[in-house]
Amino acid sequence: MVCSNVSLVLRLVPILAACALLAVASGCGSDSEAADDGAIRVVATTTQAADFAREVGGGRASVAGLLPPNADPHDYEIRPDDVKALADADLVISSGGEVDEWLGDAIDASGTDAPRLVLADHVDVLDGDPHWWQDPRNAVKATAAVEAALAAADPPGAATYARAAARYTATLERLDREVARCIGEIPVGQRTLVTTHDALGSYAARYGLRVVGAVIPSRSTLAQPSAGEVDQLIATIQREHVPAIFAESSVNPDVEQAIADASGARVGAELYADALGPEGSDGATYVGSVAANTAAIVDGLTGGARTCRPAP
Repeated sequence: MVCSNVSLVLRLVPILAACALLAVASGCGSDSEAADDGAIRVVATTTQAADFAREVGGGRASVAGLLPPNADPHDYEIRPDDVKALADADLVISSGGEVDEWLGDAIDASGTDAPRLVLADHVDVLDGDPHWWQDPRNAVKATAAVEAALAAADPPGAATYARAAARYTATLERLDREVARCIGEIPVGQRTLVTTHDALGSYAARYGLRVVGAVIPSRSTLAQPSAGEVDQLIATIQREHVPAIFAESSVNPDVEQAIADASGARVGAELYADALGPEGSDGATYVGSVAANTAAIVDGLTGGARTCRPAP
C-alpha cells in the first residue's frame, strides 16, 4: 500500500470514531478483545508470523493476526480493527520486508508503544527475498526470536515459552528433513519450478530446485507481466520441458492456466506462498503449508509418477 502517514490517519479517523461508537453493538474490534485475563496480547502481521506466535505462546498469549487466510499481503490495506488491535497490543510481530511494510503507517495511526519484533532481522534473508519462511531453517530462527520477545514481554511465562519453542523447533527440524527426502524423489533434471510470482526462491535454494520463471516476474504480486514476458515464459517452459506450473492460493489461477495451455504444461496443485490457508485446509498452519507445497511439487514435477508428503 502506498500512502503517506498523514493521508492514512485522515482516512482512518472517521472510521475509528464510528467503530468506537458502535463497538458494543456491532462487535467492531480485534480478536485480542477476547483475550483471557492475564494473557499477553500479541498482534502479528502475516499468517506465518501469527502461526509462529501461537505455537510458542500457547495459552499464555492471545494472538491476533492482521492478515486473514489466503490474503495477498502485497496489496493489503489496514482496517480500523487492525489499528485498534495494535493500540491494545503488548507485542507486535511483523515478518519484515515488502510483504508487510504497510505496518509502519498502521503503527503510527494506532499510537502504540508496544515492542516490535521484525522476524526478518533474525533469519537468513536470501538476496532480499521477503518470503524467507519458505526455508524451514528460517522458521527455526524465527521461533527462537518469538520465544525471546514473548519472554521479555511476559517474564513469568519464560519457562512456558521455552518449552513450547523447543517442541516446535523439533517439529520444524523434522519437517526440514522430510521435505529434503521428498524432493529427493524428483529426478534431478525435472527439478524446475515456475510459480505465480517469485515467492519460493528460499525454498528452491534450500532443496535444490531451479526457479526458471514466474508468471509475475517479481517478488510482489502487484507487478503485472507484459505480453512479451508471457511469451518468453512460455518459451522457457517449453525449452526446459517444465511439466507443471504452480498457481498460488491467494491469486486467481486463470493466467497460469492459459500459460499452461499454451506451453503444453499442466497446472499443479495450488501452493501456499504468501499466506496460509483457512482453518481445515492442508495449509492452515505453517508446517502444514510446507508439507502441502512439497507434496504438490513432487506430484507436479513427476507428472504423478511419484508421491511424497512430509510427515508432520
